[in-house]
Amino acid sequence: MDFIIFIIAMAVLIWGADLLVEQSEKIALKFNIPEFIIGATLIALGTSLPEMAASVAASANGKAEIAIANVIGSNILNITLVLATVFLISKKISPDRDFFAKDSTWALVPVLVFILMIIDGVISRFDAALLLLLMGAYILFLVQDAKDIPEEEIPPLDDAHFSWSKTSLILLGGFVLVILGAHFTVESASNIARTFGISEWIIGIVMISLGTSLPELVVSISAALKGKVDMAIGNIIGSNMANTTVVIGAAAMVNPMSINASAYLFDIATMIVATLLLVFLTANKLYNKSAGISLMIILGLFLNNTLQSM
Repeated sequence: MDFIIFIIAMAVLIWGADLLVEQSEKIALKFNIPEFIIGATLIALGTSLPEMAASVAASANGKAEIAIANVIGSNILNITLVLATVFLISKKISPDRDFFAKDSTWALVPVLVFILMIIDGVISRFDAALLLLLMGAYILFLVQDAKDIPEEEIPPLDDAHFSWSKTSLILLGGFVLVILGAHFTVESASNIARTFGISEWIIGIVMISLGTSLPELVVSISAALKGKVDMAIGNIIGSNMANTTVVIGAAAMVNPMSINASAYLFDIATMIVATLLLVFLTANKLYNKSAGISLMIILGLFLNNTLQSM
């Protein structure tokens, strides 16, 4: 039964993601906002809701390992699986935005802050407040940055075919489908995993993080296939930012979380390496299939280590 639920949930997830990309583009054009900004904020926060729901629920139930593992796993998968897939399926990637100069730092800083916070073994409510404040700073940066983009660089929207009521309803429906699809995907995958007696950390860092990363994967692939690479990359950077700040912050606000960082050094180190690789690729504008293969190699090492630790 869980396998059937998994397949249906995946279909719902894909449908909702396609609606999100289409309607988000219309909103971006309506307000003369670059697609990257929409991808890094509206879609990124929307697709991070499954991570937040899973981590908050886990934290509230005293399962800090699942909550934290979910975020670490999602950050790794967003870069090594989602971004790699975008690179591999796109014919040509020529983003208009300089991601290194403006955005890659925002993917790295919260990871470094997170590392500092877990050194003492606890993510407190004070730490959570700082993480949420960091996300606020990122959104403020994006809003200010959008004001400097000339309007002539943004294609016009045909207002005759734009309806606020229709767009809002479809966008809301897309979010609901994505969240429900991800939820049931995670639940069914977790049930399948528990059948084999897998630990909570492994369930969190692989099964749940994979399930909650599906929205980012599907949305980014859909955006890339439609030639909206800026939106796809923006979604990945914004999602990792939201995962490390909003998801961990919300979970720690509900219940301060303890973690034995020394027990999970490989996973934490993999997240750092993946993020540094993202900075390196954007710095050198290596948006190609070779970069995608390099990211997949990191993913392979991560999954191999995880499987061996089961």
